[in-house]
Amino acid sequence: MKTFLFRSMIGIFFGAFIAVLSTNAVVLFSGREMLDGQLFLKNSLGSIACGWLFSVSSLYFEIPNLRLSQQTALHFMTAVILYFLLAFGIGWIPFHLTSFLVAIVLFITVYVVHWLSFYLYFKSQAKKLNEELDLL
Repeated sequence: MKTFLFRSMIGIFFGAFIAVLSTNAVVLFSGREMLDGQLFLKNSLGSIACGWLFSVSSLYFEIPNLRLSQQTALHFMTAVILYFLLAFGIGWIPFHLTSFLVAIVLFITVYVVHWLSFYLYFKSQAKKLNEELDLL
């Protein structure tokens, strides 16, 4: 429970930070002097919810009695379903078949790149630790 609360706070903070950065980018680079308050609130809350979702859903990888394939499948299904519900609900992705297909291809591509990066990193860390243990 302590880990869940810590990850929740980190995710909420990170989502809020992304909302502030994106809002500042819109103001600085679009030439707008005023923002729509309702749209700002909707997007900020969506960004916070998204940060929370991705930080908490990674807890699947800390369940020791699940295999890596099960952890990955559970994480992927949770992330893709909840993200797309959020994105369609907020309006980040238009509700059209082509928009959905493009978004799902991008989501899967980003997911695979991140998953492979973390997998290869931790595999190399395990190899280094095993080599150090062999020296003892």
